[in-house]
Parts: sequence; structure tokens; C-alpha cells
Amino acid sequence: MIRIEQLTKHYGDTTVLNIPEMDIPKGQVFGLVGNNGAGKTTLFSLLLDLIQATEGTVTIDQVDVSTSEDWKTNTAAFLDDSFLIGYLTPEEYFYFIGELRKVSKEEIDELLAGYADFFNDEILNKKKYIRDLSKGNQKKVGVVATFIGAPELLILDEPFANLDPTTQIRLKELLTEKGKDTNTTILISSHDIQHVTEVCERIAVLEKGEIVKDLQTTAKTLKELEAFFTK
Repeated sequence: MIRIEQLTKHYGDTTVLNIPEMDIPKGQVFGLVGNNGAGKTTLFSLLLDLIQATEGTVTIDQVDVSTSEDWKTNTAAFLDDSFLIGYLTPEEYFYFIGELRKVSKEEIDELLAGYADFFNDEILNKKKYIRDLSKGNQKKVGVVATFIGAPELLILDEPFANLDPTTQIRLKELLTEKGKDTNTTILISSHDIQHVTEVCERIAVLEKGEIVKDLQTTAKTLKELEAFFTK
């Protein structure tokens, strides 16, 4: 699904990312953890061709993301609120994403009805622009928008941040359910190692731009990560 080769990103004399090789197969739920400045968002930005690599390549389904846009039709991502359109209401934004992904308004309405408990009666039919929602509710809009059109690749940067505990638990359930679909590959970055170990089947640790651990999740993974980050 995703192939990374000799991928580096430099800003002046500073190397912020250096990954010689990595493969993420189709259907995997992949977690990325690391402290602030480790390079998590940089990596996701390179995967989505939002920034240009200094060297190396990223391919999705054997398509180089920097030279073709063919991969975009099957990819959905939410990294931060810059992915939203603040002057739209949530409904308008969902319909806009639906148009891009050739999903009808009726299908969007049916999809949104299934997330009523996730929205907690704070998102829809409130006559509010997205810019006027709380950070947590903006996060809910951005995450649910990635589900529209059943993309084969989901990329979520810090999806649990700014969410209350009840919503975090519900989001873990949603991601776990989507992760059961062998046609869907999910990439999640988070500071919360417990959430990641509960959702992801594989976890990579980034430190100073390099992958220092690459683990298949087991009952011992959380303790191993806790030991690493408290060393």
C-alpha cells in the first residue's frame, strides 16, 4: 500500500526526518508515536505531498505521490483545522466533501445519522459555522469527513486531541471497527500511547526524525512504550 524509500527532509542544516525504508501493507492499522518535534506531522505531510521531500520517495499503490495525483481518489486525511473550511456550516462542509467523492446528499445524511452519538447533538442543525465550533467539535467534523466515500487510506494526525473522554472512547470504537476492513489502511499519530495500542496493530516510534522502534502490538506493547518514554 505505502512504500517509503530513502526519505529525508532537511530545513537548512537540520534533519527533521530520515527514514531509509518502510512498508505499510494494505489493511493495516498503523500507529505513529513520538514526542513533540519527533517528525510525525512532517512524515504525514510528506505522505500527502503537502511538503516536498529533500530526498527519497513515497508511493501509494505504486504511485509516486509527488508526480501523480491518482492516489488522491482513494485517500482521506485530517491533520489539523487547515483541512476544514471555516466559513461553511458542518452540513455544508460534509456535502462539499461528498461532491468531491461523488457521494450524494442522501448518502451523506444517512452516514451522518450513524454518528449522532459521536456528535453528541453539538454539530448538526446548530446554524454555526465551523470556525465558531470548539476545537473538539472541529476535530469531530474533520474526522467524520474522512469517512465519507469509504476511502481505502485514512491518515489522522492526533485524532484524540481536544476530545472529551466519552468521545475518545467512541472514536476508538469507530477506528477499531473500520480497521476490521481489510481494504482499509489507517495511519494514526498520537501522543497518547494507550489509545494507539488499543487501536493499532503495529506501532512505530519516531525520535528526532528516525524510526527507533517498529512493533507489532501485543499485550506487552504499552509497557514497552511506557518504559521507552520514561527512560
